[in-house]
Amino acid sequence: MDFHWFLPTNGDSRDIVGGGHGVPVGAAGGVRPLTIGYLGQIARSAEQLGFVGALTPTGAWCEDAWITTAMLTEVTERLKFLVAFRPGVLSPTLAAQMASTFQRLSRGRLLLNVVTGGESHEQRQYGDFLDKDARYARTAEFLGVVRSLFRGETVTLDGEHVQVEGARLAKLPDPVPAIYFGGSSKAAGPVAAEHADVYLTWGEPPAKVAQKLDWIRSLKPDMRFGIRLHVIARDTADAAWAEAERLLRGVSEADIAAVQAGLNRSESEGQRRMLELHGGTRDGLVVSPNLWAGVGLVRGGAGTALVGSHQEVADRIQEYAALGIDEFILSGYPHLEEAYWFGEGVLPELARRGVWQHPAGAGTSATSAIPFAGVPLDKEPAPASPS
Repeated sequence: MDFHWFLPTNGDSRDIVGGGHGVPVGAAGGVRPLTIGYLGQIARSAEQLGFVGALTPTGAWCEDAWITTAMLTEVTERLKFLVAFRPGVLSPTLAAQMASTFQRLSRGRLLLNVVTGGESHEQRQYGDFLDKDARYARTAEFLGVVRSLFRGETVTLDGEHVQVEGARLAKLPDPVPAIYFGGSSKAAGPVAAEHADVYLTWGEPPAKVAQKLDWIRSLKPDMRFGIRLHVIARDTADAAWAEAERLLRGVSEADIAAVQAGLNRSESEGQRRMLELHGGTRDGLVVSPNLWAGVGLVRGGAGTALVGSHQEVADRIQEYAALGIDEFILSGYPHLEEAYWFGEGVLPELARRGVWQHPAGAGTSATSAIPFAGVPLDKEPAPASPS
C-alpha cells in the first residue's frame, strides 16, 4: 500500500479550514497564510516520513496546483505530486505538454488527478457553462486525446466538446504519469473505466466503499483504488478523540448552518453521500469504528477522518486495504504536525505488521522531532533541511 499526504494551498490552521465545496470557518488558532517555505516543510516532512506523494487541490478557493508543485520539486527529492486539474479550463494538448514537461524537469514525479468539476457556479467562473453530464462527456474526450498524445500519436478529433487538429507532442513523458479519477455519479463510472489508472473515493464506511469498488470493478476488473481521508492518530485513543472534540469546540451552530446550506446546494453525488453520514448535526458523528464525520460539518469534499490510537488507525487502514484500496491520500490539521503523528506512529506500526515499507528502502525511518509543535500560527517556523 502507498500513502500520500495533502498540501493545504489555501492556508493551514490548528482548526478545520474549509475548502472545495465548503467555506472557511474561523479558527481559534488563526490561519497560517500560504508560503512556499511552509509548504516546503510539509513536503519535505512527508517525503522523509515515507509518503509517496502529495495531493494538491484545484479550484477558485486555492492556489494553482501546477505552479505550486513545480516550485516544490526544487525543495524535495523523491516525493511525487498528485496535481489536481479540471479538463474544462485548458486544452488536452496543453495539459499533455505540461505533464510531459513536468515529468522531465522533475525526473518523473508527476501524478495527475483529473477533476471533472462538481459545481456549475464555480465552473462558470472559468468560462465553463456545460452541465454536469456534459462535463463528464467532455472529460472522456479530453482524456482520450491526452492518452493518445502520451502514446506518441498525432491526434485529430472533432468531438462534441473537444476539437484538435494534428495535435502531437514534441517530447513524450517518461514515465507516463498515472491518471487518478473520482466520481460517484452514474456518468463517472464509464469514464473511470476507460481512462483512469486509479479510481478515488472519499472515506465512507467500509461497506459503502466496498459497494463502490464492486461497481467500478464490474466496469474495469484490474482498476487500482485510492481513498481520501483525514486522520487524527495519537499514542492513545483518548488523546485522539480529545483532539477531534477540540476541532469542533470552537465551531458555532451558525458556522455549521452556513456551511451546510452551501453544501446542500451541491451538484456532487459524492458530496451528497458525505452529507448523509452526519445529517448536518453533531449527533452520531462516529459513522463506523474509528471513522468520524465531524470534518464534513464545516468542510466540503472529503469529510471524514480516521480517529484513534496508532494501532486502531492501522487496523482501519488494513480493513480498507482488504477491500482493495491500494493508495491512501490523507490530511490533518495542521498538516505538518499531523503528518508527523501519522508518520511516526501509524506507519511504523504497519511496518511492524509487515504490510508497509518505507519507499526509500528497508531500514529507513523518520526523525523523532516534530518541528511544528508549539509554533504559533502567525509566525513562520525555521526552515528545515531537505532530507
